[in-house]
Amino acid sequence: MLDGGEPLMPLSGFFGNALLAGSCIAVASGLIGYFVVLRAQVFAGDALSHVAFTGALAAAAAGLDLRLGLFAATVAVALALAALDPSARSSAARAGADDAAIGMVFVWVLGVGVLCLDLFNSGASGSNGTIAARTLFGSIFSLTAGEAQLAAAIAVAIVAALLVIGRPLLFASIDAPLAVAGGVPVRALGFVFLALLGLDAAEATQAVGALLLLGLLAAPAGAAHRLTANPYRGLALSAAIALGAMWVGLALSYLVSALPPGSAVILVAVAFYAAVAWTGRARGRVRVVEGAR
Repeated sequence: MLDGGEPLMPLSGFFGNALLAGSCIAVASGLIGYFVVLRAQVFAGDALSHVAFTGALAAAAAGLDLRLGLFAATVAVALALAALDPSARSSAARAGADDAAIGMVFVWVLGVGVLCLDLFNSGASGSNGTIAARTLFGSIFSLTAGEAQLAAAIAVAIVAALLVIGRPLLFASIDAPLAVAGGVPVRALGFVFLALLGLDAAEATQAVGALLLLGLLAAPAGAAHRLTANPYRGLALSAAIALGAMWVGLALSYLVSALPPGSAVILVAVAFYAAVAWTGRARGRVRVVEGAR
């Protein structure tokens, strides 16, 4: 790291673990994020990021493994969002939690999070804010080889499951009534997708933290949607952008020790989205000017 001229450490150990876990998490988040944006469920992703923080604090307060709280809370709430969705009960409606249901869960989760934070602070380890900070901002450089391999395996499983349901999920996301008429289990797909989103949210929290999780889900996918209308190209682009943001972000954080890895990754992802959006608007203005001539 660049600390007063000290030599850089070899790209192994903690950086290799971060690269392994981060690469797999980025690809999974890019693919999941494309459907999140397509299905207009960005608010659900935002809610699950807060659920991840609450679940981790609840596990810490109970003296359990943080990952147990992360995965249990995010998957359970994701399934609850699917169950609360009134449109999911109608065979002719899109499977996805509506804003009212998400809003209720969001407020409830924040309340539980405040309670868990108070319990955590009043406990024996309350003076140590490391757990809360790692959950909020990520701790990918602290992953051991075993933890990195487990994170990669879970991310690969998420990608595999998404590829299996990808085609019918795409159909249901674009035109749910027609998909239902064609025999596609729209409601079941909604449950499966939100469960995968919950798993990805829990896994990605280790990389970028609960506060920044939405950026990894939405920014690459939003850029991909702007760059192409073809869903298959969009999926590939979203995964590639997320992967590039992860690599560049980790490299920046490695070189600049004052820059947290989660912040660096999201900074790169959001900067790429902003560049794509600005370029699109600039092209639109040029077309308007040329058309007025």
